[in-house]
Order: sequence, then structure tokens, then C-alpha cells
Amino acid sequence: MPANHSQARTPLLDALRERSLNPHAPFYAPGHKRGQGIPQSLAECLGEAVFRADLPELSELDNLFAPEGVIQEAQELAAEIWGAQHTWFLVNGSTCGIIAAILATCATGDKIILPRNVHQSAIAGLILSGAIPIFLNPEYDRQSGLAHSITPDAVAQALKDHPDAKAVMMVYPTYYGVCGDVGAIAHLAHQHNIPLLVDEAHGPHFNFHPDLPTAALSAGADLAVQSIHKVLSAMTQSAMLHIQGSLVNFDRVSKALQLVQSTSPSYLLLASLDAARQQMALHGEQLMAQTLEKAKLARTRISQIPGLFVLELVKANPGFVSLDLTRLTVTVSGLGLTGFEADEILAKQGVIAELPSLQNLTFIISLGNTDGDIEKLVQGFTTLSKDYNLDQKLELAKNPNLMVNKNIFSSIPKISPRDAFFSPTETLPVENTTNRISAELVCPYPPGIPVLMPGEAIAPNALDYLQQILALGGNITGCSDRTLKTLRVLKNT
Repeated sequence: MPANHSQARTPLLDALRERSLNPHAPFYAPGHKRGQGIPQSLAECLGEAVFRADLPELSELDNLFAPEGVIQEAQELAAEIWGAQHTWFLVNGSTCGIIAAILATCATGDKIILPRNVHQSAIAGLILSGAIPIFLNPEYDRQSGLAHSITPDAVAQALKDHPDAKAVMMVYPTYYGVCGDVGAIAHLAHQHNIPLLVDEAHGPHFNFHPDLPTAALSAGADLAVQSIHKVLSAMTQSAMLHIQGSLVNFDRVSKALQLVQSTSPSYLLLASLDAARQQMALHGEQLMAQTLEKAKLARTRISQIPGLFVLELVKANPGFVSLDLTRLTVTVSGLGLTGFEADEILAKQGVIAELPSLQNLTFIISLGNTDGDIEKLVQGFTTLSKDYNLDQKLELAKNPNLMVNKNIFSSIPKISPRDAFFSPTETLPVENTTNRISAELVCPYPPGIPVLMPGEAIAPNALDYLQQILALGGNITGCSDRTLKTLRVLKNT
């Protein structure tokens, strides 16, 4: 997207720089007093300059929750290049943005239509809001073992069955870069006069190159939450929330964000958002072109290595209409390895994946990767292929216990996630919990997609699925017993 002259400015970063260089006696928080009190070990690790800029909400730096100065100006500049009517800077990651989106659109007892493979932050939003989820099963790819997006047909049926729903939410793209038909789903939501909320945490770069998928707002979404730190250059925990149109109330979003963000926001994070915006406004298309070229090279070379399969666009799948080509997912089961095993082997060679799963490894290729990184990645897979026996192919996708399908999940919980979260519970051996109501949010991690959640009846296949993941080297989080020998369930009344 071409930038106008004003996009060269960094109002928030400039104000922070000027204030950090201004000598004065600080009698305000934080306690390290512009780095004077930091431990020597921390100074040796991070340097001292960053702490001079670790400042609170001084008058020159504006107020995140009632911006009138440099934060407001920085947010307006961001809204301009991301195509929003209004943008909020987030310092608690996309997590707080997803929660705020639900709080802003759903009250206690209201229904919201959303995918089963939603991030756990959406479950937190359900608990805090009291909303009732109407879960849709995403399309499942047997070859790769991946869950993709929900489909327009599934959303249309849900809206027909639940015409009182207050919002639709979708994940776009998925962790694997897969994009559903956001335009068609937005159109369906708007026919019912309700907003489409998009978890676009992994897609903030879509605006900046024509070979990337269409950005959610450009396709008609009403609200999008983006992790600027995940694939662009802001610091970890830095994100943005964008809205357009009249279906999402501005004041409710602002009030919701005040509930879920720190009252002591980090200006280091806020300034990094301002700088990342400037970088993309001035150089975004060039940077994305370079990133796409590196990703293309990696995809081409790895796809030629025996025993490996690189995820490509599957046009016959209605939950897979486009693919972020900077996201590289490699199926390794043809080498007789799980993704977890391959991840450990590659890590010893200095190649660290973003996400190991049962059959795959997923890598984020971003503007920060170098040609040397790509070469190391390709060589790591070349060595991996040579060292493992192709005759011991691991057929994980054909194992019915590992399939993500309707036999694992419920479409509607027995009671609301909020009521379940606050109900009396008991801990039982896992074999005694079938059909009981879960009191825990249980996720194979990463990427934090719940298999069980508060308020949901525990299906036998869901337990089998989780135990298979553990047996194959995966991790389970969210539950009090990470070995999954016990589970907390609601007490019977």
C-alpha cells in the first residue's frame, strides 16, 4: 500500500526518544528510575539505553486509554495504512484484543458463532462476557492432519439455526497460514445485521503485497485483531485492534480494552508499534516481496527433498481458499517421524520451528529472516531426510483417534463457559470423567486450541485424542494435571 508523506513520521517514538534523553530527577514509577537502579546482570544482558525509555504515562507521552496527543496521532496513522476507521494499540497482545472484541459485542447469554479451532483467548472472552458459543467444526485435511477454516455454508446454517446470534468470529489465517472465505462470511453476517470479528493475529502483513491473501478489513470484516509482533517488527506483546463500519460500537471497544489491558502500559511496546507502522508504510511492499522470495526458495527446495510434503493451496477444500506463502508447513510423517521428533532433531542443528505438531513442522518466514536462515533450514531438512528410513512411514493421518472431527467436540456447551468456570469442582481419574462437564480448558500446545473447555461434556474420543498427543511427544496445557491422569470436572448436583 503506498504511503503518503505523513506516514514517514513517528510521533509516539519521537516523543519517547525526546523524553528519555531529557535529564531530570525522576520521582515517578518505575522504581529503577530510568535505569539507575537496574541490576548489573540485567544491564549486561540488555544494555542501559532501553531502561531510559521505560517511562510511565508522562504528560508528553499521552494516555493510552484516553489519547489526545502522540498516541492518538500514532493510532490514526496506523488506521490509515491498515484501512480502518479506528485503530487501538494493544500492549497485552492479540489476546486482550480478542477478549475485548467479544466483550464489546456480546452480553451474558448472547450467542456468538465461532470456529472450534479458536484460540484460547476467545474462550477467556466467553468466560468474562458470559456469552454462549455456537461452535462450528473447521474443515479437516486428512493428508496433512490440519484443521483449516470454517466455511460459508457452515456459517449460513448456524445463522439459520441461531438467528439471535450477536456476532460471528473466525480465525484468518490459521496458524498454518490457511485462509477461509472471509468475504463470503462477512456478507452472511451482514445479512443478519451482526458483525464479523476476525482473529487476524497472524495476518498483519496482508495489506502490503498483492501476492498475499486479502486483508480481513478489505474483505468486509468489521473488526480485526492483529499481532504486529508475530510477523512484523514490533516487540513481543505488541498488537492492534482495527474496526470499520457501524456494527461494532467504538465506546464499547474502548471500555472493554480498559478492562483487559494494564493500567501501566509499556511505552517501549507502544513505540515499537509506531515504528513498525512507519516501516511498513514506507517499505512494506519491498519488504514483503523480499520475504515472499525467500519463502518461495525454501518451499521449492524443501518440496524436492524425498519424504517431505510442503503444504500448498488445496482449491477443492471450502475451508482453504488462499494461503499465506510466507508461512511454511512441512509434513514429516513420510520420514517415519512425528513433528515433535523432527523438531528436536532440527533444533540440535540450530533450526528452531515456530510450531511442531503430530505430522508437521510450521515455520514463520518474515522480514527478519536472512538468506543464511533459509539455507540453514533447507540443509537441516536435507540432513533429516538422509538420516531417516522412508520405509517406516508414519501414517498418523489415518489414525481415527487423532482426527479433529465432530466426534471429539460439542457444538454447544452444556452450560456457559462462565458458569462452569465459577462452579464447584472435583478432581477425578481421567477414566471416570467421560460425559462429565469439564471445569478445565485443556489444550495441546502450541498453538493453544482447546480440546476441552469449561462447560463442555467430555467426549471419549476427546480423551483418546489428548492421550495420543501425549504418547507421541506433544504437550498438554491448561489442565492442573499435565500428565492427564486426572481432570477437574463440575460436581454433580
